[in-house]
Amino acid sequence: MLRQNHSPRRLRALLSAVCCAVLGAGLLAGASGASASVSAPPSGTERAAGSRVVGYFTEWGVYDRNYHVKNVETSGSADKLTHINYAFGNVTGGKCAMGDSYADTDKAYTADQAVDGVADTWDQPLRGNFNQLRKLKELHPGLKILWSFGGWTWSGGFGQAAQDPQGFAQSCYDLVEDSRWADVFDGIDIDWEYPGSCGLSCDTSDPAAYKNLMGALRDKFGGDLVTSAIAADATDGGKLDTADYAGAAQYVDWYNPMTYDYFGAWDAQGPTAPHSPLTSYDGIPIEGYSTDATIAKLKGMGVPADKLLLGIGFYGRGWTGVTQDAPGGTATGPAQGTYEQGIDDYKVLKDRCPATGTVAGTAYAHCGNEWWSYDTPETIAGKMDYKDQQGLGGTFLWELSGDTQNGELIDAVR
Repeated sequence: MLRQNHSPRRLRALLSAVCCAVLGAGLLAGASGASASVSAPPSGTERAAGSRVVGYFTEWGVYDRNYHVKNVETSGSADKLTHINYAFGNVTGGKCAMGDSYADTDKAYTADQAVDGVADTWDQPLRGNFNQLRKLKELHPGLKILWSFGGWTWSGGFGQAAQDPQGFAQSCYDLVEDSRWADVFDGIDIDWEYPGSCGLSCDTSDPAAYKNLMGALRDKFGGDLVTSAIAADATDGGKLDTADYAGAAQYVDWYNPMTYDYFGAWDAQGPTAPHSPLTSYDGIPIEGYSTDATIAKLKGMGVPADKLLLGIGFYGRGWTGVTQDAPGGTATGPAQGTYEQGIDDYKVLKDRCPATGTVAGTAYAHCGNEWWSYDTPETIAGKMDYKDQQGLGGTFLWELSGDTQNGELIDAVR
């Protein structure tokens, strides 16, 4: 969904500018830090939201991050998840393809690394993450797993796939339902960044292409889960306007609008701004870059609320060369991150640069000359209230390795 296949998605071209639908009085307040409660919905809609909790597990996390399927279990996250999106499969030549076969099916796990404490053998038919996910499902029979295709790096093939949606759907079905791991997966997730618009590359598909592709997947996968991560651009003529998301909604079980990465240090000089604001706030650099604007736009397009999940990032984005504590300060460039400049995990930032304030329903932190924004257990609790009041279908998380060892962020989600 966002994301480079080694980091969450970035990019200012994510969104173009203008116009926001604001909830009105009672939304989380401005840069001073205090937040007001979101106004209650009409009687009878409270707690009507779905309880899905979908966590992304990245195949590359088993390398430098040293985050394995076992960590989903030992952190307590598996008890709280309803679904896991395994990211990512590739899209190439108009077809679904394996992403990293070594991580997916070949990597041998020792007993201490394995979910169930049983080491892989050299001659077993399936190893790697797929086998560990199978073991996790055995411990949690209600847990569903979807194979997610595309992402920031591997979305370039969707344009060709959309030229033959039935052929694409058949290739995906054949791969997901391969007899070696068919029992692992309960469906497919599509992360096309972005139909009819630009991400890492630019797509020129017409607005019907996405709807046709999702319809073909639904026809092929039948009653299995079919979901999709989608843009969060609430502006007029922006990324949500370049594909028929409303028309395609009939084919998906739910959408994951990527309500994070609205702002970041790709704008190296700032102004500093929270990457995942729940609402607009006084001084927001671009009106419409907020979760509430995204949800309001999608609902206004006719997408049912219970088919929308609220996106939460388990990471922060930051700048260096900042002297101002409140949002809106100037900067000299991206702050140093563990794996990439301008981004780091919550589990690192909570101690390295603790939160110093809140704005628009999320937290920010000013430490030394660095400025970061990220969600905390407290701000996630506020976002969960919003999710319930809006009647949304649940929550999705990018991505599980950013949480603490004891899963304090996912605790706040549940």
